[in-house]
Amino acid sequence: MRHFALILALLTTLLATAQVHYQGTIAVGGKAGATFSRVNFNPSVEQTMLPGMTAGVMFRYIEEKNFGLIAELNMTQRGWKEVFKDADYKYNHQFTYLELPIMTHIFFGSQRVKGFFNLGPEINVMLGDGIKSNFAYQDAAGMDYFINDPRHIEQMTMKVKNRLDYGICAGAGMELNLNHKHSVLLEGRFYYGLTDVFPNHKTDTFSGSNSMTIMVTLGYFYRLK
Repeated sequence: MRHFALILALLTTLLATAQVHYQGTIAVGGKAGATFSRVNFNPSVEQTMLPGMTAGVMFRYIEEKNFGLIAELNMTQRGWKEVFKDADYKYNHQFTYLELPIMTHIFFGSQRVKGFFNLGPEINVMLGDGIKSNFAYQDAAGMDYFINDPRHIEQMTMKVKNRLDYGICAGAGMELNLNHKHSVLLEGRFYYGLTDVFPNHKTDTFSGSNSMTIMVTLGYFYRLK
């Protein structure tokens, strides 16, 4: 009985020590990096990833030992880049979004180096869009190239329908603690949009046109608490 009481007291002490040992933290920071995006058209459009940029600010709250929350406010470029076989044509349509991801933050490792996973929903507002081309894409229907190689060209002149986008993002990376206050992190993240950018009614050309983006960023956190 005494051994049981001793073990129980020891376990209680260890649990209390563990709870006291860990303290919640609050950190703020910034990030910047590159994006590689495309638009999933249905029917499909011949394209490749469009490079762009992303930058923003971050807020992180950690209450549990391996669990926290991250919210960000970023400016991000997305879009798509068309592919033309046997022709030196260039066309890309780029969107600029203000994005707000709110993610679960799961981390592991030592005090010095940590690995982490982020997962959560994201809301995006399109602030603007622009087209870069080296040919008169408005007149593509009458060009020999497109007459001899039939393909969808409606997306080149189509107006954006939905400037509000929402989706799911997931990322993984590593964080290096420089000291008690400062840390740097490298993250790779994937975003899948659930909203079609262009009209998707039965009479429209495309039944789907959602965004897909890969982001690689370098970030910095400053611990406030």
